[in-house]
Amino acid sequence: MVWPVLRTFTSCLRATFNVRAIGSLSASFQLTDEAIFSDEHESMRRSLRKLIDQHINPYVDDWEEAKSFPAHQVFKKLGEAGFLGVSKPTEYGGLGLDFSFSAAVAEELGHITCGAIPMAIGVQADMATPALARFGSDEMKRKFLAPSISGEYVACVGVSEAGAGSDVASIKTTARPAATGDDLIINGGKLWTTNGGQADWMCLLANTRAGDPHRNKSLICVPMNTKGVTISRNIDKLGNWASDTVEVALEDVRVPKSHIIGEEGKGFQYQMMQFQEERMCATALIVKPMQRLIEQTVDYTRNRKAFGRAILDNQVVHFRIAELQSELEALRSLHYRCIGLYIKGRDVTPLASMAKLKAGRLVREVTDSLLQYWGGMGYTSEVEVSRQYRDARVLSIAGGADEVMLSIICKSMRTLPQRS
Repeated sequence: MVWPVLRTFTSCLRATFNVRAIGSLSASFQLTDEAIFSDEHESMRRSLRKLIDQHINPYVDDWEEAKSFPAHQVFKKLGEAGFLGVSKPTEYGGLGLDFSFSAAVAEELGHITCGAIPMAIGVQADMATPALARFGSDEMKRKFLAPSISGEYVACVGVSEAGAGSDVASIKTTARPAATGDDLIINGGKLWTTNGGQADWMCLLANTRAGDPHRNKSLICVPMNTKGVTISRNIDKLGNWASDTVEVALEDVRVPKSHIIGEEGKGFQYQMMQFQEERMCATALIVKPMQRLIEQTVDYTRNRKAFGRAILDNQVVHFRIAELQSELEALRSLHYRCIGLYIKGRDVTPLASMAKLKAGRLVREVTDSLLQYWGGMGYTSEVEVSRQYRDARVLSIAGGADEVMLSIICKSMRTLPQRS
């Protein structure tokens, strides 16, 4: 029986980082919508929290100042503990669990006291690898997926370009058959590439033939040390300082045609599928920081006095914080419902889009409102609220801008105007 076994593993998890012990769980294990996270999820989250407290959070300030973090070192720690392949196949080093466990891990990554490192980890676990795990050949999974799960490799995603961000169909990068041999020749460039400066390989979206822009693209595994792949520049950003973001140039890059993930020409569809998990991951990453900022602000305003009384005692302050807490709980419920339906095999594209839209807007509202209550201190780099104010702004832009989320929602409602 599953549950007694799970209870045994739970007791083991409390004493160790290594969550691989529960990798024998059936991948078909299901939870009800009312109980998204079980004791086993919580044990996994506690293990991750312990790892973060020992190996990540003590160094965040230094990494932020350096505007870089040692991705291979951090990912190796996470990979050894099983956190980079929670829902990936066991034969390639994953735990083979359902996506609810990945969502629990993504949410716990919010325990990290900046946005940059959770985002970099999210790219590795939930953005660059889902299509490869689902559709890739055994050869490609062993070459790229397995070392990404173990943390030996760092992965990045190559979708956005200088003239094509949220409009994925309009990308210009091409991957054409070589004149001789069974290779592809890639030309073009990618922008806003998280992890790109340290990545070992890229999950690249490119046009592999002419025709319908929704049916002429393929996802391709591209080693970053391949001749013709160069880092054009490191991008200086408003926030997420510790995460490297680069522009990548691709000039006559030759890779075997066998590096195409799944079927040639289905890259757009595969990428849209990846976006579901990416957007649920993005929502999960921001839930814990918002809760933490609310709690920090309550403590700060309770102890900070102005005009003879605590800032928190002003009705405008404690009512506003109550409103923000209520909005966060509404987002959390939407997010958990989305996960519950997804692990049952439902298409949650509209719900995932709604959750990401709400998360991006709410975190801007939360950080802006709470920063105000910190006064001058909130305008310094000494408190987390100012860092999250910078870092979280990208949520309404990356992985599909708010306007794209609204278009997807309108399409599901059949209110989107038809193109002539």
